[in-house]
Amino acid sequence: MTASEEPVVSPESESVGGVERVVSLAPSATATLAAMGASDLVVGVTAHCTLDRPLVGGWLNPDYDRLADLDPELVCTADDLQADVRDELRARGYEVCHVAPDRLDAVVDSFATLGRAVGRPGASDRLATTARARLDAVRERVADRLTDGTRPVVYCEEWGEPPMAAGNWVPEVVETAGGQYPFCEPGERSREVTRERVETAAPDHVIIHHCGHGERADPDLLVDRGWELDAAVHVLDDDLLNQPSPRLLDGVETLVERFHGAD
Repeated sequence: MTASEEPVVSPESESVGGVERVVSLAPSATATLAAMGASDLVVGVTAHCTLDRPLVGGWLNPDYDRLADLDPELVCTADDLQADVRDELRARGYEVCHVAPDRLDAVVDSFATLGRAVGRPGASDRLATTARARLDAVRERVADRLTDGTRPVVYCEEWGEPPMAAGNWVPEVVETAGGQYPFCEPGERSREVTRERVETAAPDHVIIHHCGHGERADPDLLVDRGWELDAAVHVLDDDLLNQPSPRLLDGVETLVERFHGAD
């Protein structure tokens, strides 16, 4: 367990079956619960979640009256950007499971934290074990391909106005997939970058995964800005890199294929 995680359900409550009504205010929590087979517990989600459940507003602006109508035993939040929402929920008397992973290992650890909170520790532990096995398989695959030790330079853009180089777990995701990422250190927040900074790094690959855009980002935006890069440009569904859920494992495997080709 990492220091950024906050388990809020006691072992005693887990031992009697956990909770039965969960509202998820974080798309990552919604996706993780679904992946561990606990979507049956979810009675409400935000407009940003993909699970078909009653909506309780947005990620940062939930409808607290609608949430109260759903009468949850537990509310799930994630990321430091939801800290105010978490605090407001607790002030209103709700049990809250809040996780804020900033590194790749912490993302996987958060699966178990969430599973314990909803009373599904076995399923979440299996999900975390599978996730680590997938990461190990990627590392082995990359080691077999990078026989000369050369790793492509990668620029991942989380936002476009202004251009933001992705931080948090993304540097480790790129490294795991066999690339090198000179724009942020692992665990750092995403940061604004200049054209000169990116051009000097001379990336071999550019990954565009703008928050909230899905796969709709324009691959020509770099040319439109006047950036001169000799790089392969890939537009990815932003969930594959921005969401600290099992979708991130899909993102790692997708980057391997983009950097090194499919098996």
